[in-house]
Amino acid sequence: MAYSNYKAKEFKLSGLKGISDETLKMHFGLYEGYVKNTNLLNEQISEIIRNKEASGKDLAYAELTRRLGFEFGGMVLHEYYFENLAAKGKGSPSADFKRAVDQCFDGFDNWHQAFAAVGEMRGVGWAILYQDPATERLSNHWVALHQDGVPSGFKPILVMDVWEHAFLLDYKPAERGKYIEAFFANVDWDTVHRRLATPAAVRAVA
Repeated sequence: MAYSNYKAKEFKLSGLKGISDETLKMHFGLYEGYVKNTNLLNEQISEIIRNKEASGKDLAYAELTRRLGFEFGGMVLHEYYFENLAAKGKGSPSADFKRAVDQCFDGFDNWHQAFAAVGEMRGVGWAILYQDPATERLSNHWVALHQDGVPSGFKPILVMDVWEHAFLLDYKPAERGKYIEAFFANVDWDTVHRRLATPAAVRAVA
């Protein structure tokens, strides 16, 4: 049993509005660490399984397995985050996106306010707009520690990192709101649109 190693992706994001290149350099290094640790954990877990030593009572196996969720989640969420950014933003919210948030949040402005409010919550984590593949409805979620609070099977549409490392080189701890404003100034709306399932209308929940 063998795993293909993940490779860190490269993101050309220099020149973001309100998010410095210094912050990005530090952030990319952190992301690369998640990729490295994900590969390492997969290899270690695979070796234990090959040796027929897997046991829920084995502390090493249990900890490696739990840790994989954290490292893998950190890798993937950072990729979504970097991919939905572009210098000074790109495009604008599509008609399909506005239609979806209008039906699910009673308007774009209401969604924007609600999403920013999730990002302003105390604690470290992620503010994520998800789409339910069964109903195609959109909903905002708080995800802590990369893996806690993830709605199983939902598709990330817009991902915002609100761990302090995402903004502390540029803003004071109490200025998270300014970082959130900077995030929205750099959203790649073309990427958001590509992630969105775009039916004629978002189906209502029965």
